[in-house]
Amino acid sequence: MVDALVVSSINDLTERHGFGRMASPSVPRFQAFSLQDDPRGLWTAEEDGRPVGFAWSWACEDFWFLAQLFVKPGLQGGGVGRTLLQRTLAHAADIGARNRALITFAFNTVSQGLYIQHGFLPRFPLYLMSIPRERFGGHVPDQVLEVSPLDGSDAETSLLSELDRFALGFSRAKHHGLLAGEPGIRALGFSQGGRLVGYCYISQSGHIGPFAVASPELAVAGFETALAVAAEGAVESISCLVPGSNASVLRCAAAAGLRIKFPMLAMSTDELGNWSCYLSRNPGFM
Repeated sequence: MVDALVVSSINDLTERHGFGRMASPSVPRFQAFSLQDDPRGLWTAEEDGRPVGFAWSWACEDFWFLAQLFVKPGLQGGGVGRTLLQRTLAHAADIGARNRALITFAFNTVSQGLYIQHGFLPRFPLYLMSIPRERFGGHVPDQVLEVSPLDGSDAETSLLSELDRFALGFSRAKHHGLLAGEPGIRALGFSQGGRLVGYCYISQSGHIGPFAVASPELAVAGFETALAVAAEGAVESISCLVPGSNASVLRCAAAAGLRIKFPMLAMSTDELGNWSCYLSRNPGFM
């Protein structure tokens, strides 16, 4: 029932702003994982025994992220969202969060106002970009990196944590473990000269992310490598969520023919990592 609430809330918002239906029902694997990992981050608001609001946050080390906060259409503006936000922020206080962040719809000014009141400031836009597979075939990468499946070894896990600390400021080892067992996802490592310099996850739908590289100078090579790998599959389209602050990858995506489908916004209470080296998976995973 909660997933249906989230889907209907998203589609109500995107349709009202002229973007059409964006969300569809899915198995809530990440939500279930987060509930098992730390149940303090999930809250529901109910009316007559049925959910009318949902908030979900996750934490890694001293970083806290609000993955979802939705209220049933027709009940928005009545204080349910504010109460849910306060409950999830208690989770941030419990872990002693140094930084708090979220990704929201760029056109949802009401929610942005609520978040600003609670200390979240806009940092940079993110663009969901995509291209039909049949239109991508003519793109020739300028440079690519060596690609191999991630093996899940302790040494590799340590290197992935180093990449995440450089790009985001914290380790996401538990999330890598979740993605490694996710059906329909390819977990790939990027290497240069025999050294692991990045990673990328590519869904069977052709979606790229999360993605990280060891330096901004490797971002384009890593991104073009990910595009080439995604295009190898039997997919209808190739997509990714590109931060507007990453000029080199944004230009590369546009040159490859990807077009903006949906605008989003990253907000946080403190500076938010080094996104010249990182691409998010989706607004909930970051």
